[in-house]
Amino acid sequence: MGSTGLKAVAFEAGSGATLAAAGGALPYRQLPQGGCELAADAIASALAHALQGVAQQLGERLRDLRALSCTGHGAGLYLVDEGGRLLGASAVASTDQRAAASARALGQRLGDALYDEVGCRPWSGQSSLIAAERFQADPALRGRVRHLLFAKDYLAFLLTGQVATDASDASTAGLLNLKTGGWSAMAFEAAGVADLHGQAAPLLVAGAVVGQVSAPAAAAFGLPAGVPVAMGAIDLLASLRAVGAERVGHAVAVLGTWCVNAVVAPAREPKPQVGAIVRFGDPDRRLYLENSPSSMANVAWAARALQFSDAAAVVDSAMSVPLGAEGLRFLPFINGGNWPPGASAGFVGLQGHHSRAHMARAVVDGVAAWHAWHLKRLAAQGLGVAGRVAALGGGARDRRMAQLLAGLLGHAVERCGDDETGARGAAGYAALSQGVDDCLPAPCERVEPDPGQQAAHADFYAQFHALVDSMAPAFAQVTGAAR
Repeated sequence: MGSTGLKAVAFEAGSGATLAAAGGALPYRQLPQGGCELAADAIASALAHALQGVAQQLGERLRDLRALSCTGHGAGLYLVDEGGRLLGASAVASTDQRAAASARALGQRLGDALYDEVGCRPWSGQSSLIAAERFQADPALRGRVRHLLFAKDYLAFLLTGQVATDASDASTAGLLNLKTGGWSAMAFEAAGVADLHGQAAPLLVAGAVVGQVSAPAAAAFGLPAGVPVAMGAIDLLASLRAVGAERVGHAVAVLGTWCVNAVVAPAREPKPQVGAIVRFGDPDRRLYLENSPSSMANVAWAARALQFSDAAAVVDSAMSVPLGAEGLRFLPFINGGNWPPGASAGFVGLQGHHSRAHMARAVVDGVAAWHAWHLKRLAAQGLGVAGRVAALGGGARDRRMAQLLAGLLGHAVERCGDDETGARGAAGYAALSQGVDDCLPAPCERVEPDPGQQAAHADFYAQFHALVDSMAPAFAQVTGAAR
């Protein structure tokens, strides 16, 4: 379950062949002041559509189903009441911006202390800050909370009726003590929701059995009752598992809704200064993150705003214009960003000769350049294997996006155009629950940068990021954020 859609995939053990797949988009509601929510009945309906579709495609082979597991986006808010219903009959997406001001204020007071404790500074999509915002708007909600879950855990709950999560989700949300591996009382208290500490779900290791598909779930979703449901991990970690990056330590760039860039490396003290540090179950290793809320979300916005048929059409149009869009730049922060503080999207340098294709090119260039910036920050900290980056996510399905990223990085990338990497990783956790350490590796190809564009890519990258840095005072003025 991602930030835009929900999909179910069945894989064959051993070969990793895809046997069936079904799913679709999720109808997130965009609300005033940057709100973004998803109705509970929409989640259940999407899950039923996906699982019933897979079951139908499998036919008689459905009886061979040995185990399943769920993965999903990190953070956001999934609060469940005594009756097992989502509070307010909705979940809140991690792209929700209503807690942005609270996050900035908390960061100014306790940012360094929280980074040391939980591995990240406050940000608007954190479950604790979203909860505080919702409780302030409707105080009656606070007393109805029974469980704090995350996206994948809510799906597992619908399947089994059991409540549990894992370290990767708790840590990604900035709620896990990096030293102890348990829930951080400090993080809940800092957000003003100390009472939620006691409602946080039990922590299980990825690959452990959460429960079995219940009889009601079997009837609703078209699955055999009693099938084991394994604990998964956040979609990023599942994707790393699918491409082998969890083990070999090369970085990944996930060109999804979010701009996610990460690498698994040994735990270090003092902590390197990165976007976030995630503890995921291995006490000796950490997932180091550099990210912001907007990657292909910018392209999706461009498709809507500029009246393209879809994101692929945006990229097609963009590639009809040279790199740099003849002086037009796009700030790729359509869902905001933590750096510069208060960052927002916009075009800079727009002139009369610029067309829709130039605007598309500026958006695509900005998305790739921001990924490159984050990846170079990781490399500068000595994290990961030098020159090794895998490009994943919906944006990586287009080889041209991967090549643009390679050009801005100055080295080849491994393009994993299979958009089922998260599902593959989840299937790997399902296999692990049955005693099979099978990562079902995703197919990848090596994409080299265009040697004829080397100088142009270097110049564009330097100029683009000088522009972003120069915008910091303007962002601060507009949002009231202090640099």
